[in-house]
Amino acid sequence: MGLKALKRKNFRIKHVKKNDRVVILAGSDRGKQGRVIDVLPREGKVLVEGIALVKHHQRPNSARGITGGIVEKESYIDASNVMVISPVTGKPERGYHKKAKKTAK
Repeated sequence: MGLKALKRKNFRIKHVKKNDRVVILAGSDRGKQGRVIDVLPREGKVLVEGIALVKHHQRPNSARGITGGIVEKESYIDASNVMVISPVTGKPERGYHKKAKKTAK
């Protein structure tokens, strides 16, 4: 993303918010559902619970009580690869948050 876009604050993600239920549209986890943990609007990335797991080698730290080993954790995926699931119908919908805002007025 360029410097001009950052100055305008023209962020790419508008359809996904934290704690939304989403379905994965592309990749090895296609068809799976999960809850959004974190959103990075400037990068266009989302972190979904239980999706895109990667192995991370962790060093032991006795002060924190962390044992070493290989742990699995989620990695960020592109926001264009997820679609919000409507809590009303339980089906994936495009622009769900836009519809919710219009009905609230």
